[in-house]
Amino acid sequence: MSESKRLFFALALPDDVQQQIVHWRAAHFAEDAGRPVAAANLHLTLAFLGDVSPEKQRALCAMAGRIRQPGFTLALDDAGQWLRSRVVWLGTRQPPRGLLQLANMLRAQAARSGCYQSPQPFHPHITLLRDTANRVAIPAPGFRWSIPVTEFALYQSDFSRGRTRYTALARWTLDE
Repeated sequence: MSESKRLFFALALPDDVQQQIVHWRAAHFAEDAGRPVAAANLHLTLAFLGDVSPEKQRALCAMAGRIRQPGFTLALDDAGQWLRSRVVWLGTRQPPRGLLQLANMLRAQAARSGCYQSPQPFHPHITLLRDTANRVAIPAPGFRWSIPVTEFALYQSDFSRGRTRYTALARWTLDE
Protein backbone atom coordinates (compact mmCIF):
# COMPACT_ATOMS: atom_id res chain seq x y z
CA MET A 1 0.00 0.00 0.00
CA SER A 2 1.34 3.43 -0.92
CA GLU A 3 1.77 6.03 1.75
CA SER A 4 0.28 9.51 1.73
CA LYS A 5 2.50 12.59 1.99
CA ARG A 6 1.93 15.92 3.72
CA LEU A 7 1.85 18.39 0.82
CA PHE A 8 1.30 22.06 0.00
CA PHE A 9 1.57 24.40 -3.00
CA ALA A 10 3.83 27.40 -2.36
CA LEU A 11 6.05 30.12 -3.73
CA ALA A 12 9.73 29.73 -3.01
CA LEU A 13 11.89 32.72 -2.14
CA PRO A 14 15.20 33.27 -3.92
CA ASP A 15 18.18 32.26 -1.77
CA ASP A 16 19.48 35.83 -1.52
CA VAL A 17 16.07 37.07 -0.31
CA GLN A 18 15.90 34.26 2.24
CA GLN A 19 19.26 35.37 3.64
CA GLN A 20 18.27 39.07 3.64
CA ILE A 21 15.08 38.26 5.55
CA VAL A 22 16.98 36.14 8.09
CA HIS A 23 19.43 39.01 8.71
CA TRP A 24 16.55 41.51 8.97
CA ARG A 25 14.74 39.20 11.42
CA ALA A 26 17.87 38.85 13.58
CA ALA A 27 18.27 42.63 13.68
CA HIS A 28 14.62 43.34 14.59
CA PHE A 29 13.52 40.53 16.90
CA ALA A 30 14.99 39.43 20.23
CA GLU A 31 16.42 35.92 20.40
CA ASP A 32 13.71 34.88 22.85
CA ALA A 33 10.85 36.28 20.69
CA GLY A 34 10.10 32.85 19.24
CA ARG A 35 11.48 29.91 17.32
CA PRO A 36 12.91 31.18 13.99
CA VAL A 37 11.97 29.39 10.79
CA ALA A 38 15.08 28.16 8.96
CA ALA A 39 16.08 30.22 5.91
CA ALA A 40 15.58 27.24 3.59
CA ASN A 41 12.00 26.84 4.89
CA LEU A 42 10.88 30.43 4.22
CA HIS A 43 8.07 30.26 1.65
CA LEU A 44 4.60 31.60 0.93
CA THR A 45 1.94 28.85 1.08
CA LEU A 46 -0.67 29.06 -1.66
CA ALA A 47 -2.71 26.01 -0.68
CA PHE A 48 -2.17 23.57 2.16
CA LEU A 49 -3.21 20.08 1.10
CA GLY A 50 -2.61 17.93 4.18
CA ASP A 51 -1.99 14.21 3.82
CA VAL A 52 -2.35 13.31 0.15
CA SER A 53 -2.36 9.87 -1.47
CA PRO A 54 -0.18 9.25 -4.54
CA GLU A 55 -3.31 9.12 -6.71
CA LYS A 56 -4.52 12.53 -5.52
CA GLN A 57 -0.98 13.89 -5.85
CA ARG A 58 -0.92 12.88 -9.53
CA ALA A 59 -4.32 14.50 -10.12
CA LEU A 60 -3.25 17.72 -8.36
CA CYS A 61 -0.03 17.84 -10.40
CA ALA A 62 -1.99 17.42 -13.63
CA MET A 63 -4.32 20.23 -12.57
CA ALA A 64 -1.41 22.50 -11.64
CA GLY A 65 0.16 21.85 -15.04
CA ARG A 66 -2.94 23.23 -16.76
CA ILE A 67 -2.75 26.62 -15.04
CA ARG A 68 -1.99 29.40 -17.50
CA GLN A 69 -1.34 32.67 -15.77
CA PRO A 70 1.21 35.44 -16.12
CA GLY A 71 3.92 35.91 -13.53
CA PHE A 72 3.75 38.83 -11.13
CA THR A 73 5.84 40.78 -8.64
CA LEU A 74 5.34 40.19 -4.93
CA ALA A 75 6.21 43.05 -2.57
CA LEU A 76 6.96 41.93 0.99
CA ASP A 77 6.29 45.12 2.92
CA ASP A 78 4.14 44.19 5.91
CA ALA A 79 4.59 42.21 9.12
CA GLY A 80 2.43 41.17 12.02
CA GLN A 81 1.73 38.65 14.73
CA TRP A 82 -1.11 36.18 15.17
CA LEU A 83 -1.49 35.68 18.89
CA ARG A 84 -3.69 32.58 18.68
CA SER A 85 -1.30 30.60 16.46
CA ARG A 86 1.74 32.26 18.12
CA VAL A 87 3.31 33.24 14.79
CA VAL A 88 5.13 36.33 13.52
CA TRP A 89 4.75 36.77 9.77
CA LEU A 90 6.01 38.82 6.84
CA GLY A 91 3.48 39.67 4.15
CA THR A 92 2.23 42.13 1.58
CA ARG A 93 0.04 45.19 2.07
CA GLN A 94 -1.38 44.93 -1.46
CA PRO A 95 -1.46 41.32 -2.69
CA PRO A 96 -1.06 41.30 -6.48
CA ARG A 97 -4.07 40.04 -8.40
CA GLY A 98 -1.96 37.24 -9.90
CA LEU A 99 -1.11 35.92 -6.42
CA LEU A 100 -4.76 35.90 -5.35
CA GLN A 101 -5.87 34.22 -8.59
CA LEU A 102 -3.21 31.51 -8.33
CA ALA A 103 -3.98 30.77 -4.68
CA ASN A 104 -7.74 30.71 -5.33
CA MET A 105 -7.37 28.30 -8.26
CA LEU A 106 -5.13 25.95 -6.30
CA ARG A 107 -7.28 26.06 -3.15
CA ALA A 108 -10.51 25.48 -5.09
CA GLN A 109 -9.06 22.56 -7.03
CA ALA A 110 -7.62 21.05 -3.85
CA ALA A 111 -11.01 21.30 -2.15
CA ARG A 112 -12.71 19.65 -5.16
CA SER A 113 -10.11 16.89 -4.95
CA GLY A 114 -11.02 16.25 -1.32
CA CYS A 115 -7.90 17.79 0.20
CA TYR A 116 -8.23 19.73 3.43
CA GLN A 117 -8.64 23.45 2.98
CA SER A 118 -8.54 25.89 5.85
CA PRO A 119 -11.78 27.74 6.50
CA GLN A 120 -9.67 30.86 7.04
CA PRO A 121 -9.46 33.32 4.12
CA PHE A 122 -6.18 33.35 2.22
CA HIS A 123 -3.73 35.70 3.93
CA PRO A 124 -0.48 35.64 1.95
CA HIS A 125 2.40 35.49 4.41
CA ILE A 126 5.78 34.00 5.21
CA THR A 127 6.13 32.62 8.72
CA LEU A 128 9.21 34.13 10.38
CA LEU A 129 8.85 32.95 14.00
CA ARG A 130 6.80 30.20 15.65
CA ASP A 131 5.91 29.71 19.33
CA THR A 132 6.15 33.43 19.95
CA ALA A 133 5.77 35.23 23.24
CA ASN A 134 2.46 36.94 24.03
CA ARG A 135 3.37 40.22 22.36
CA VAL A 136 6.27 40.78 20.02
CA ALA A 137 7.30 44.25 18.85
CA ILE A 138 6.76 44.39 15.09
CA PRO A 139 9.16 46.63 13.10
CA ALA A 140 7.73 49.86 11.73
CA PRO A 141 6.94 49.99 8.02
CA GLY A 142 9.81 50.90 5.72
CA PHE A 143 11.15 47.46 4.84
CA ARG A 144 10.47 45.98 1.39
CA TRP A 145 11.54 43.10 -0.78
CA SER A 146 10.27 42.89 -4.38
CA ILE A 147 10.27 39.38 -5.75
CA PRO A 148 9.45 38.49 -9.35
CA VAL A 149 7.29 35.36 -9.22
CA THR A 150 7.75 33.16 -12.28
CA GLU A 151 6.87 29.74 -10.84
CA PHE A 152 5.12 27.85 -8.08
CA ALA A 153 5.82 24.42 -6.64
CA LEU A 154 4.35 21.43 -4.85
CA TYR A 155 6.21 20.73 -1.60
CA GLN A 156 6.39 17.82 0.77
CA SER A 157 6.76 18.51 4.48
CA ASP A 158 8.78 16.02 6.53
CA PHE A 159 9.34 16.18 10.27
CA SER A 160 12.14 14.08 11.72
CA ARG A 161 14.66 14.44 14.52
CA GLY A 162 12.91 17.57 15.74
CA ARG A 163 13.30 19.41 12.41
CA THR A 164 10.91 20.21 9.60
CA ARG A 165 12.19 20.01 6.05
CA TYR A 166 10.39 21.06 2.87
CA THR A 167 11.21 19.36 -0.42
CA ALA A 168 9.97 20.58 -3.81
CA LEU A 169 8.41 17.65 -5.67
CA ALA A 170 7.35 19.51 -8.82
CA ARG A 171 7.50 23.04 -10.22
CA TRP A 172 5.39 24.90 -12.77
CA THR A 173 6.34 28.03 -14.68
CA LEU A 174 3.99 30.96 -14.94
CA ASP A 175 3.59 32.54 -18.38
CA GLU A 176 5.80 35.46 -19.39
